[in-house]
Amino acid sequence: MRLMKTRKPRWIWQQPDWPNLAFDAAAVAPGLAEAYRMHGVVEGKAAAIGLGATSPLAVDALADEALSTAAIEGERLARDAVRSSVMRRLGLAAAGRADRRVEGLVEVLNDATTASDQPLDADRLWRWHAALFPGGTSGIRRIAVGRWRTHEDPMQIVSGPPGREVVHYEAPSSREVPVQMNRFLRWFAKPAPTLDGLARAAIAHLWFESIHPFEDGNGRIGRAIADMALSQHLRQPVRLYSLSRQLLASRAEYYEALHAASRGGVDVTDWVRWFARQIAAACIMSSAVIDQAIEKRRFWGQHEHAVNERQRKVLQRLLDAGDGGFAGGLNAEKYIKLTGVSKATATRDLREMVAHGQLWTAGAGKALRYYVDMPGWAHGVERKPAQNSSATFRSA
Repeated sequence: MRLMKTRKPRWIWQQPDWPNLAFDAAAVAPGLAEAYRMHGVVEGKAAAIGLGATSPLAVDALADEALSTAAIEGERLARDAVRSSVMRRLGLAAAGRADRRVEGLVEVLNDATTASDQPLDADRLWRWHAALFPGGTSGIRRIAVGRWRTHEDPMQIVSGPPGREVVHYEAPSSREVPVQMNRFLRWFAKPAPTLDGLARAAIAHLWFESIHPFEDGNGRIGRAIADMALSQHLRQPVRLYSLSRQLLASRAEYYEALHAASRGGVDVTDWVRWFARQIAAACIMSSAVIDQAIEKRRFWGQHEHAVNERQRKVLQRLLDAGDGGFAGGLNAEKYIKLTGVSKATATRDLREMVAHGQLWTAGAGKALRYYVDMPGWAHGVERKPAQNSSATFRSA
């Protein structure tokens, strides 16, 4: 008798225990604890400044999520278009024409968190998918929109030039997708009561990406599902941080962690631990942003009544640009372009802002540059301790 060799499973969904994903609770506990701690820090700071659903920080968080989740897939969106879309979605006045792709993405991300109490079913996922591809195309390629994939070719994630492609992952065949997704959606609707909420978000993202049910857009929808799971667990009415912004910052590591998990067994301890670290890192990033917002409030509290409208406009532009974000620093010529005033008025305005402690200078002559005076902001320029005292400049 000839014995048949058993083929070793290559992908996670080929494991005999799939999809019973499990993890070592003790091993992931420190990472989860740190994620909860940092989320608590962000919540506390947000409460301290009265962060609302339509506050600039909330607008920025949703805009960052849209920009980053698209950028992870190599798609660059215009920040102004995204921000305008976010403002419209939140009921705020916004200028500019609407971009259907941007509007759809923002709608999906907003729906995932603000309507997280509503069931996640196939119809909702199909509507998300249709919103991402309003023209029925991905680039110039027509794709199946608003339904599971049905093509016969294997759904593979590959890299490398033609003829030398590297297959990082191969998903279940299209004919298996309906059964696979039904099982996933049943689990998502009724997870085990003892399953930690952050771990559930990690598993949901991995599970969905392992099925890869759509022709395109799986990454963006998978991250929206993770956001939805986090929102369900944390019960936060306002988006306090952008997980996708953190995943974009560690994009190579993100893909490596996903691929490693998809090629392993159903013990996903390493993936859950890594995902928890990303949540903590996202909260740390958000905490720093809120700290800056607090500093900006303090800045305006000190200087609001000591500036005219021109000066206010330029100072706000510098504050929005952040530490070193205003390329090359501010000079008189840039001030004139921003405000439309004469050179004499620009020089007088700038001297007043230095005298009042709103700006400090570096260089001299044509190389003279002005920088907003915010605690901890160096702008990449060495500042001399005795520079720019109020006695040095007098208002004209």
